[in-house]
This record gives sequence, structure tokens and C-alpha cells, in this order.
Amino acid sequence: MSDATIDPVTQPAPKRSSLHQTDARTRKRNAAEKRFKAYGICAIAVGIFFLVVLAVSIIRSGLPAFTQTVVSVEFTMTQDQFDAAEGELFKTKAYSAFFNNALVETLKEKGLEVESDAKAFERILGKTGGTLREFYRANPDELGKEVDFELSASSRVDGYMNGRLTRDNMEDSRFLEAADLDIVDAMITAGIIKETFNWNFITGADSGVDNPGGAGIGASVVGSFFMMLVVLCLSLPIGVAASIYLEEFAPQNKFTDLIEVNISNLAAVPSIVFGILGLAVFIQFMHLPQSAPLVGGLVLTLMTLPTIIISTRASLKAVPPSIRDAALGLGASRMQAVFHHVLPLAMPGILTGTIIGLAQALGETAPLLLIGMVGFVARGYPEGFISGFTDPNSAMPAQIYTWAARADVGFYEKAWGGIIILLIFLLTMNILAVILRRRFERRW
Repeated sequence: MSDATIDPVTQPAPKRSSLHQTDARTRKRNAAEKRFKAYGICAIAVGIFFLVVLAVSIIRSGLPAFTQTVVSVEFTMTQDQFDAAEGELFKTKAYSAFFNNALVETLKEKGLEVESDAKAFERILGKTGGTLREFYRANPDELGKEVDFELSASSRVDGYMNGRLTRDNMEDSRFLEAADLDIVDAMITAGIIKETFNWNFITGADSGVDNPGGAGIGASVVGSFFMMLVVLCLSLPIGVAASIYLEEFAPQNKFTDLIEVNISNLAAVPSIVFGILGLAVFIQFMHLPQSAPLVGGLVLTLMTLPTIIISTRASLKAVPPSIRDAALGLGASRMQAVFHHVLPLAMPGILTGTIIGLAQALGETAPLLLIGMVGFVARGYPEGFISGFTDPNSAMPAQIYTWAARADVGFYEKAWGGIIILLIFLLTMNILAVILRRRFERRW
């Protein structure tokens, strides 16, 4: 046997890479990561841009609703004028005539000549006679004294003051004529017409289709408040109790699986379906009062329950099993372990889910359409606490919808102003949810 040497096949030595140098594959991966970050930043920037555009549009369109144009005139009514006005068949016209003459004299004292046109003053100021009559009947001691009256101008005059209405785009109507703007300009020159903060918009009630300047959202806020009380008192205990049973005590079988699937499906059902259900059950079958916050609260409770149950179950599931095992190991019963240990730890998530569910219910309009809360015009506040639930009323989203459906541009501004108030309530509720979560959150 002879020794034979076989020359190995000469192969090129592998190329060594250094940790201090970036190879092509790493550069490609880093470039992909940079592109993904750029896509994320662009998406956030686009979202913020549209959010800013939406916020600016809402604020710009809604701010005029928080201001009103008033005419400030010092007026003195004598005892003889009061007796003459009370003796007239049409008392309000007599009061308006005395006030209009005083207004013309005020303008003349400032060097401005204006004709005393009763119809023109009525188009500018509305029917002032009723306000004057009520004031002097309630305050007879003010007769013969100089009283400073601030009377709200009409919505057309208010639009002229804030630039929405100009001489070029206005048309003569029974609400305002082009010649009336000469009187308005004279009042502006005399300094007796001005813009003030409109507290009546926040505290007042709807004023009907012909008076957008006097419309307020206060009564609708009260209606929403009573509805949210009903939703809170019903949805929180029912939703939490159902969640505790399904998550901690219910056996895992086909029946509970069917319940869980249906709860998830109910959370995705359109809200108008719950309105149809409320109309059929609560109004047509149970004969509860139509347009009442009680019925609206019951309908919104049905809509909110799936959201609260899902969020509560997620909060209970997030509690570590070791908490339950430790409680059971120390001799606690199943109920004691749940109510003394698991539930307190899950409370931040439960409160957050509840408040978010209430915020969602606060902004719902479709269910309220079918139970009559849009067709009813709330002209005042409820007389008592119980009547706040049972008397017909409106709600903020329903009132906003009603204003947006009217033809007058003044109501369109009121709708935008109502949206601002509704967003303030929703933002407050979401901030409260974050604060409660931070306050009661426990680390383990």
C-alpha cells in the first residue's frame, strides 16, 4: 500500500465581516426601519392636521353662538304713559311705541336722524313691548326713573354685526330689509348697540323656529343630565354583576359561550336598532311617557351595557390568577376572593369603561329620534326632580340635530355652539376617566 497524497481543492477563504462595519443586509434592514418610522410619523402628522382643521372649523363656526348683539338704551316711562299703555287694547304695541320714540330721541341727541318706523324697529329688536310690560308690572317703583334696558337684537342684525350678513348678500324679507341697516349703522355710530357674551345660550331653552337669537341649550343639558343618571344607575350595577358572574362563576359550556358571542354582537349593533327596540317596548308596550329622559335613559342603558360588560370582563381578566389563588389558599371563599381582592384591583378599568360608555351614550342621537326627543321642543326646565325624569324634554345631541335641520342661518351657528358644549362634556368625562384610572390603579 503506497502513500498517496491528495491535494485538497483550493477554495477561497470566507470573507470576514467586522462588527464595526455595516454590511448590505443590515443597511437594508435599517433603511426599512427608517421608512416604517417615517410612515408612522407621517400618519400621526396627517391625523393631527385633520384634528386641528376639525377643531378650528368647529370653534370658528360655533363661537358666534356665544355672543349676542344687544341694544342698550336708557328709557324712562312715566306714570301717565304706563296708564295709557295699560288702557290700550294692544298693550305691547303701546309699550313698543313709547320705547321706539325714546330710541329715536336718543339718536337725535347724538346728531343722528332716524325715522320712527315701528315695523323697522320690530325687525331689528323684535317685540320689545312684552319685555317692557312685564318689567314695569313687576317693578312699579321704577316708573318715572331712568332705567338702562339691554334688549337683544334679532338674529339678522347679529349676523350683520359679526360679518355673516352684508349689504351685498342680504335680501329683503319679513325679518330684515336693507333699509333697516341704516338704522343699525346709526345705532353703531351712537354706541348704543354692542356685542356681549350670550349667557342665555348656555342657560336658556329653545325659542321656536322664528327666534334663533333667543335659543339656548340649557334645558337640553338638563335633559341629558337626567338621562345619564338613569344610564349610570342601571348600566353600572347590571353590567358589573353580569361581568363578575360570566368571568368568575359561570361554567364554561355552550350556553355561556352563546351569551358571550351575543354580548359581543350587541356591542356592534347600530344604535338606531336600540331606538326601535325602545319605541316598541318602553313606549308602545309599557306606555311610558314619550320624549321623557326616563325612556331615553332606558334605551341608552341597553346600548351601553355591552360596552361596560366587555370592558369590565377585560379588567377582571387582567388581574393575575395568583391573587385569586392566594386568597383561596388562605381560606377565603370564592365570593370573598372576588369581592375583597379581585374587584378592587379591577376597579380602575371598570370605572374607565363605564365613563367611556356614558360618554358614548351622551353623544348618541339616533335612538332619541325614534322615542320623540327630537320632535319635542323643550321650552323650559323641569319643575322638580321626579318631573325631570318623566316630563318631556330634549337632549344635547337631539337639540343640535333640531337646530341643524332648520333653515335660518342663526340656528346653524347655534348647532355649532351646541357641538362645542357637547365636546366639552365629552372631553371632561374622558379626562375624569384618566384621572380615576391613575388614582385607583394599583401595582403588583
